[in-house]
Amino acid sequence: MRLLIITDAWFPQINGVVRTLSTTRDKLIERGHQVEVLGPDRFRNMPCPTYPEIRLALCTPVSVGRHIEAAAPDAVHIATEGPLGWAARSWLKRRRLPFTSSFHTMFPQYLKLRFGLPETVSFSGIRRFHDGARATMYSTPTLRAMLEEHGFGNLKRWVRGVDTDVFCPGPAEPLPYERPIQLYVGRIAVEKSIEDFLRLDTPGTKVVVGDGPQREELTARYPEVKFLGTRRGDDLVRHYRAADVFVFPSRTDTLGLVMLEAMGCGVPVAAYPVQGPLDVVGDSGAGALDEDLAAAVQRAIGTDPEVCRNRALQFSWDQSVDEFLDNLVPWPARALQGETA
Repeated sequence: MRLLIITDAWFPQINGVVRTLSTTRDKLIERGHQVEVLGPDRFRNMPCPTYPEIRLALCTPVSVGRHIEAAAPDAVHIATEGPLGWAARSWLKRRRLPFTSSFHTMFPQYLKLRFGLPETVSFSGIRRFHDGARATMYSTPTLRAMLEEHGFGNLKRWVRGVDTDVFCPGPAEPLPYERPIQLYVGRIAVEKSIEDFLRLDTPGTKVVVGDGPQREELTARYPEVKFLGTRRGDDLVRHYRAADVFVFPSRTDTLGLVMLEAMGCGVPVAAYPVQGPLDVVGDSGAGALDEDLAAAVQRAIGTDPEVCRNRALQFSWDQSVDEFLDNLVPWPARALQGETA
């Protein structure tokens, strides 16, 4: 199959959506499929207001359509609701060509936190975007229930995986800090509720790995916290292994791939009992969920690493790729014959 994935979230961004899409692409290629990714790097782009790490493509339906025609795909998947996603949707709908979509990010909650926009307004626009797809893929039962509550249809499950050959127990980074080490990995941004973690009165050391628009502000506000910047590859894995507990304070994530990565390394998770942690940790014993995050941290510390590892092993990339392929909608033969952009 020749597959075109269209996404506003792509390298050099580092986040769960990019890791999910890039791993899915790599696994599909390993199976013999041809996969092309159309991201902001293929267009002139500009930094996202209030979030310069994210690049926004300066594109139109016509310019995106030229790339779609050049790719000559057998199927198209639109992963995000940004400028590229909307332009691709417009071009494909005009030609009555099918596509699938996926719901990764709680933009309604992000927009409310950043700009005060009511969630009902942004949910309406995002629902309209996905209504054009033959199938909208979701990652967890909790997310499906939320989407149904907001009137989304044509929902198809697409579970997530974690590479447990990479994220596994082994040598840890020798961090010279007082234990227990409480680790956060992810964007340093208001929608991640990271201050809920930073202000906890818990013994030991808080360590933050990642970057984002709040880093400078929070580094100044919490001088006792160790902000280590972005880590990648084996370096990131060693930092996971160094932790006594992984703290996930977000209330807005649809999944939280970093929790799976931590558990793959044998590290327990402390989080709120909300969408994401309820599906990833749940009642597995691989951590603790509590509205009192400090209590969750204390209860999670000391969890058997094997319990954490076994939970991560239940999230298979093979199953994830199987479901993604099953959800795609192939184009009719010679669908683009005679098309002009």
